[in-house]
Amino acid sequence: MENAPAQTGIPPSIERVLKLFRSMGREEKMQALVQYSKKLEPLPERFKDLDRGSFTVPECQTRVDIIPEVRDGRMYFYADLNTRQSPTIAAVLAIIFGAVNGQPPATTLAIPSDFVATLMESIGLAAREVGLNAMITRLKRYAREAEAQRTT
Repeated sequence: MENAPAQTGIPPSIERVLKLFRSMGREEKMQALVQYSKKLEPLPERFKDLDRGSFTVPECQTRVDIIPEVRDGRMYFYADLNTRQSPTIAAVLAIIFGAVNGQPPATTLAIPSDFVATLMESIGLAAREVGLNAMITRLKRYAREAEAQRTT
């Protein structure tokens, strides 16, 4: 079952990504990030006129807006950023969104604290980790809010 946490407590969709990146060398990771950066879907038209100020992640060096949506108890995340200017951010978001979109909020909340470090290990982009971790924190905040709304 896709939604069931693995033995480690990490959902299978997230564990697969971590396992893949742990198995790669530096060059393979760089190539994978380039490929993933091309997979980030553009912001849907229905969000184009939304005041995105409250969705901006200020800790990122580059402007990135992350917009959550809950449909039928499942989380969906979308991002607005300049993917050419920030391919690393686009790649990490594409990876995360691929693992958590369409899943219950608990999947997002189960993203391990070392997720970004695992992806970025040996790449030499440590300066990006603060902003990338802030994005994960933002996603988890949205997931906690979605869970709270579901129980009220």
